[in-house]
Amino acid sequence: MPRFPIQMPQLGESMAEATVREILISPGDEVKADQNIFEVETDKAMMEVTTPCSGKITEIAADVGTSYAVGSHLAFIDATEEDAIKAGLIRSQDNAEADPPATEEENEANLHFAIDEKDMIDPSAPLEVKPTVRDGLPVPIRSTVYLSPRMRHRMEELGLNSADLAGLPGSGAGGRVTVEDFEKFISDIEQNRTTEASPMRIAVADSMRRSWTRPLATVTVPIILDEVLAHRKSLEAKPGITLYAMRALAIAIAEDTAVAGRLIGNRIVHPNAIDIGFAVEVADGVLVPVIRDVEKKSLNELQAPYDELVRRGQERKLPPESTGAGIATVTNVGPFGITAATPIPLPEQNLVLGLMAGRQTPIWDKEAGSFVPKMESNFILSFDHRILDGGAAGRLLQRVGELLQKPADL
Repeated sequence: MPRFPIQMPQLGESMAEATVREILISPGDEVKADQNIFEVETDKAMMEVTTPCSGKITEIAADVGTSYAVGSHLAFIDATEEDAIKAGLIRSQDNAEADPPATEEENEANLHFAIDEKDMIDPSAPLEVKPTVRDGLPVPIRSTVYLSPRMRHRMEELGLNSADLAGLPGSGAGGRVTVEDFEKFISDIEQNRTTEASPMRIAVADSMRRSWTRPLATVTVPIILDEVLAHRKSLEAKPGITLYAMRALAIAIAEDTAVAGRLIGNRIVHPNAIDIGFAVEVADGVLVPVIRDVEKKSLNELQAPYDELVRRGQERKLPPESTGAGIATVTNVGPFGITAATPIPLPEQNLVLGLMAGRQTPIWDKEAGSFVPKMESNFILSFDHRILDGGAAGRLLQRVGELLQKPADL
């Protein structure tokens, strides 16, 4: 029977590599089409690699704990010609005969696509660059201080960036970190206990570092949640506060999409859709599943997909269509008792809305002429100051608060 490689698939839009976490089959196993055979970890989720067709596993080329680029050979399978044709691994003889061979002129016309054999990459070889980030490349260097070419080259060799040198005093002119300082720093690190950072931890770190290259600012508005809590109590399904906030934020953004735009050159690029993400805490990081077109769906319509994404996010098995970038994120840190924070928006986003812990607060009631207890929470909006000023950000946050006072309309 013909032998075919099982390759690392493109499991996400921005994925370039994944780490094998579990091998679910052994050489000699008979498998069916679309059977899970590897569990792999990307920077966003745990995913499965499946068989392209039915057959017999003849060899496993991958190792647990090793990262492989998309297209790398993970295993090999023997399959019948019929099964291989159904899976598109080979073409039937009839189809092959239907395509005439390329002429000499056609071959010459395509010479600019030719690759010299010495330049070809072995797809069976695992990646050796560590640490890596979302796009599978060494963490790029972004620094506002001078780094000599020699220093940059040495840092690139180790996959480090200037943020890793924060707090390292330099002995060079003007406090510049020299290569000697750097090598001593690396040597000292080896004397400490270290643990391997997970792909997700590295991805989060890189994302936050890239976000911080922008001028970020934060505003806070206290919002009364009594109406939301009363509405939630009246429903059979109990939407979380996060879902109410997502719906209110989406409506507020839809009224003026420039607030969620991105400044590119001298133009503000408005979003084509109001796709809102929400933070889900997982081991060693945070995932941000995205719900599409939130402004077009009622609170009731959002409930089921939200609950499903929370569950799948906690399992680190998000569907690919829910992992693309949104235009804003809502993060609820209230369950941890946090009353103030400065959330950082993702690099591709301008806004992140943080929900803090609610507290019973005495609020003056004009009609009653006295203070009455109200459940109040600080809503904190962090934003790209190039797009919004404090006044505009404050008005957006106030609008979110207004919408939450009429939760039945959400």
